[in-house]
Amino acid sequence: MKEFQAIISAYEQYKLTQKKTALATVVQVDGSAYRRPGARMLVSEDGELTGAISGGCLEGDALRKAQTVIFQQKSMLVTYDTTDEDDQKFGVGLGCNGIIHVLIEPIDYQNPINPIELLKIALSNRAFSRLITVFSVKYSKQEQVGTKVLLKENRTFGDKHKLGDPLWERVQEELDSNQSTHHIIEKYDMLDDIQVFIESIKPTIRLFLFGAGNDTIPLAKMADILGLEVVVIDGRKNLATPLRFPSALKIITGSGDEVVRQLETDSNSAALLMTHNFDYEALVLADLLLLSLPYVGILGPKKKSEKLLDRLEKNGTAVNQDTIYSPMGLDIGAEGSEEIALSILAEVKAVLAKKQGTFLRNKTGPIH
Repeated sequence: MKEFQAIISAYEQYKLTQKKTALATVVQVDGSAYRRPGARMLVSEDGELTGAISGGCLEGDALRKAQTVIFQQKSMLVTYDTTDEDDQKFGVGLGCNGIIHVLIEPIDYQNPINPIELLKIALSNRAFSRLITVFSVKYSKQEQVGTKVLLKENRTFGDKHKLGDPLWERVQEELDSNQSTHHIIEKYDMLDDIQVFIESIKPTIRLFLFGAGNDTIPLAKMADILGLEVVVIDGRKNLATPLRFPSALKIITGSGDEVVRQLETDSNSAALLMTHNFDYEALVLADLLLLSLPYVGILGPKKKSEKLLDRLEKNGTAVNQDTIYSPMGLDIGAEGSEEIALSILAEVKAVLAKKQGTFLRNKTGPIH
C-alpha cells in the first residue's frame, strides 16, 4: 500500500509540471517471480522511477519500454519469459523461472479516470474496492484496453463501455460469484483470449497502539516505514504527544473506559495493548472485544493475559480467544524494544494476510 501512496505522490508532483509519465503494472505471472500481479512502477519521461515491478532486474528494460509508450501515447503489453535457463539472453538476468506480463500505460492528466486517478479513488477512504484491468497476451502487439474501471461502495468509476457489453457482463458474473473481501487477485481468459485482471484493494492496515511509553516509539516508526496507519492511545498526556509520535495518524488521550468508543475500526485494523497498566488495559480490552477485530495483541507474559481475561469473564464479558494474541509477536528471539516491535508487526501482517509466519524455505510450492 505504501508503494501506491508513493506513486500517487509522485504523480501529483509530475502533474504540476506536466511532466509526461507512464504506469507499468504486473498484470499476470506464470511460475516464479519476485513481484506478483498488482506491483506497479511510475516512469517519468526523464527516467525517474517510483515503485517497482521486480527486484531491480526488470526496471531497466521496462524504463525503455515505458519511454516508448510515453512518446507514442499508446499502451503496450511486455512479456518477460525467464523459463529458459539462459535468461541472460533477455538482457535482464532475472534469475527466476516464470513468465511476467507487464502492462505499460501512458498517463493522461486531462483524463479524470486515468489509472492513477482510479487508484486515488480506491485509497480515498477505508472501503474495499476492485480495480479492473483488461489486456491480451495473444494480441500483445496491439494497443491494450488497460485499467478502466473501479468498483467501490456500490459505485462504478471509470469507463465500463471501453470493455464492451459482452465482456462487462462476464466481469459482472465473476464479481457476483465471488464476493470475498480478502486481498485476492483473479485472472481468467474470455472472449477471444482477452485477460481480465481483477485486483482487490483493501484499506491500509490500521494499528491502534495503546501505550505511549518509550518502548512503543520504535514500533510506531517501523509501522510508518511499512506504510501502516498508527493511532496512539494513552491516558498520559505528557507521553502521547505529536513530538514523540510525529507519524501518528491520530493521538487520543483519555481513561480506559472512554477511549475505545472514539476509534473507527474495520476488518483491517489491529489493536496492540502496550500500556504496562493492568487496570487500564482491562477496561480497554472489555470494549475492544465488542468490536470483532481480527487481531488484539497483549504485551507481556501469558499469566498477565490470563488474569485479564479471567477478570473480564467474571464480569460477564464474552471472550473470543481466537483473535487474542498474547504474548503478542512471532517467536524470533526478540530482545529490546526494536526487535520486539519487529516481532509484533510481523505477526500482525501474518494474521491479517492469513499466513502462518513460518520459514519460506520450508514451503514446497511458490512463495506467494
